[in-house]
Amino acid sequence: MLSATILLVTGIAWQNLTALTDGLTKQDLNLADAGEKPADGAIDILLVGMDSRTDSKGNPLPQNILNELQAGGSDDGGFNTDTLILLHIPNDSGKAFAVSFPRDSYVKIAGGFGRHKINSAYGYAKNQAAEKLQGSGKTGPEVEMESRKAGANNLIQTIQDLTGATIDHYAEVNLVGFYDITKAIGGIDVCLNTKVRDSFSGANFPAGPQTIEGKNALAFVRQRHGLPMGDLDRVVRQQVFMAGLAKKMLSAGVLTDSTKRNDMIKAVSGAIVLDDGWDITKFALQMKDMTGGNMTFQTIPTGNPDLQTPEDGSAVEVDAAEVKAFVKGLGKAPASNSPADPKFDKSTVTVDVRNASGQPGLAGKVLQSLVAKGFKQGVPGNADALAKSVVRHGKGGEAGADAVQEALGGLKTEEDVNIPAGTVRVFLGEDYSGPGAQGFTGSGVLALDGARQQPADPAAPPPISADGVRCVN
Repeated sequence: MLSATILLVTGIAWQNLTALTDGLTKQDLNLADAGEKPADGAIDILLVGMDSRTDSKGNPLPQNILNELQAGGSDDGGFNTDTLILLHIPNDSGKAFAVSFPRDSYVKIAGGFGRHKINSAYGYAKNQAAEKLQGSGKTGPEVEMESRKAGANNLIQTIQDLTGATIDHYAEVNLVGFYDITKAIGGIDVCLNTKVRDSFSGANFPAGPQTIEGKNALAFVRQRHGLPMGDLDRVVRQQVFMAGLAKKMLSAGVLTDSTKRNDMIKAVSGAIVLDDGWDITKFALQMKDMTGGNMTFQTIPTGNPDLQTPEDGSAVEVDAAEVKAFVKGLGKAPASNSPADPKFDKSTVTVDVRNASGQPGLAGKVLQSLVAKGFKQGVPGNADALAKSVVRHGKGGEAGADAVQEALGGLKTEEDVNIPAGTVRVFLGEDYSGPGAQGFTGSGVLALDGARQQPADPAAPPPISADGVRCVN
């Protein structure tokens, strides 16, 4: 989708646009046309990487291609959505936020399927619809495409329920499309902190900067075995890869090379599924002023990365209220704080602390310091990296938040209507140096990967964007 958008933005000749748009697979998903100013003030696009062994028309991929991709047989993979990114574009901001969802996020699945890993939302509904359509007289391809529509709609509803956002558009790419796109543009620049070798994904890379394409690119974004934080590190891999893709497409090299441009159009048109209400040309014109530095990659807040579940094994803990607050706050500055009421009863406030600093154990230490000052103990946890610390409170909870921020040496506060009455939630950013921080080095962290942060340079590098290449695990 990013590749197609950038190609359109650059004003390629009309025959090129026709070749691109005519080849795209469209699904009637009944999504609202975002237009120039959507009702909720932002364009929200769900980008999906499908781990299926079929093309966009439902045809099985040839075994020789699966062998090249090291993707097993045609029956492997199912319809798991192993890459989920919400592209959030606030009106008139000139900025975009690409928000990743770890594939193992444990959430409530729409359609009455209960709580499961988020990457199963598509498959549950798709399989249910296919069973209902058996014996209906429809052909195999018709059953396949209609059941896929049900899967996409259920995934969209699951994301909407989790984030509070309204999905305006949908784009889906499969394994072979990903493979072809990376080869068409001459590879993506990435960088690794250390060398890796993984037999499951086929990843075998040296440390340092390198350019990858085809099966190596697929292995890079699919690897999770052998990485320090497993699925959370894979999310970071996907983010830096997408940033590299955007950077490559924003460069003149791909756009002025007719061979690369035509190969890209062929790859995109044969592998992408879009909702049929999306006027991609109109959208491209809206996005024509977007530059690499105006796209930032982030991850939803997460808790325990090894949450044990009844049916799905180990999963990533997710709090829907925190995710809603996070998405709602994208691109917004936190509110300023006020002096605390000296007569306020601290024991009436339950304090949760989320570590968004990257310093292991900091949330627990800070929570202990607050309990020692008379606040009621809540739950420590982790959150997506933040540069600045903030104290959040529910409606009417200003007094409690003011008492907490003052006890921590002075932090900004902001309202989050999803936080229950009587509770205050502290998010410790990279700047935090108050009570409980003694003994931590204060070195910078990567503002990328949710619950567990990776080691980083002491200079505290900025979040991932399409402006540069970041080294990751």
